[in-house]
Amino acid sequence: MDFSLSQEQQMLQDSVAKFVQNDYDFDTRMTTVNSEANFNQDFWNLFAELGWLMVPFSEEDGGMGGGAADVMVLMEEFGKGLLMEPYVANVILAGGLIARLGAGEQKTELLGELMAGQCQWAFAFTEANSRYCLHQVSTRAEKNATTYQLNGQKAVVMNGAAAEKLLVLARTSGESSDRDGLSLFMVDAKAAGVTRQTYKLQDGSNAAELVFENVELDAATLLGEEGQALAAVEAVVDNACLAACAEAVGAMGVSLEKTVEYTKTRVQFGVPISKFQALQHRMADMFIEHQQAKSMLLRAVLVSEQNPSEAAKAISAAKYRIGRASRRVGQESVQIHGGIAVTDELDVGHYFKRLTMLEMLFGNSDYHAQRYQGLN
Repeated sequence: MDFSLSQEQQMLQDSVAKFVQNDYDFDTRMTTVNSEANFNQDFWNLFAELGWLMVPFSEEDGGMGGGAADVMVLMEEFGKGLLMEPYVANVILAGGLIARLGAGEQKTELLGELMAGQCQWAFAFTEANSRYCLHQVSTRAEKNATTYQLNGQKAVVMNGAAAEKLLVLARTSGESSDRDGLSLFMVDAKAAGVTRQTYKLQDGSNAAELVFENVELDAATLLGEEGQALAAVEAVVDNACLAACAEAVGAMGVSLEKTVEYTKTRVQFGVPISKFQALQHRMADMFIEHQQAKSMLLRAVLVSEQNPSEAAKAISAAKYRIGRASRRVGQESVQIHGGIAVTDELDVGHYFKRLTMLEMLFGNSDYHAQRYQGLN
């Protein structure tokens, strides 16, 4: 089987790699982490100019018509550079839902703004008691004549601090654990009745807790059919999960590379510690973990493109294996570097923090092991 990149994919990979090498060093990233916006608007505009925000969208929607493999190439390079820019929150999650559920001028306008880098989005779908279950939703949108009244809370909303527009998953009918009756609404982040508490996660990215109190929404804010949003949400979150896997593989590769280089320069008892057989074994195990994770990612991407009906199962298998590998490689990197690895001044600790976040994002390894078993 041929796993080589196409000419277009190779150009995309080279473009992102060049950006990371020339414009996104560790000091630049830390400046972004410590900024109020938590991302660089100039870089975001550059992503739009280079067409990176168009990659996953069909040509009919004004995009580049890329598939899972193209997103994998992009996200793996993002992982290598620990990019802070909210690509998954905007393009994969919000953009993916708009592309699936939007219609007519609504879809054209919203995707046009998104691909031009003119608007920041956040998808508010998790709740305090949902525990990775997408249809465990208590937030409700009650219909009154031609409007809806939104009430409820959302937790750990990715890009919630910077978002200007929110996609909110709310229940328009049924009980909190029903699969039916879920709808998506577009909400202005500054609308009356919306309260936002923002904070930073351990890897430096931003998130928010959102509270909706009697937020008035007109019918035009409904995205797709009322009560029929779950299938699209599940598919898009799976795509985001696959993107997170690709980012983790990229971050793991750099973490391994930096650890090997460190052992060649760190001298103990008069010799580089790379000469110690015990550390050689540990780094060999890290290499195996990374290669197995890469293989699982490739398999999930191929299944997603060639056999979509089996995509969910393949993605859960990949997320389980890559999650375990992320934790192993990240922990070993820190331990082999020693105490310096947990300081803010060294990037290895930041790779570990990001890998830890990616392991939990969209379901941790235990959740995806159970999900995989349930899909058999």
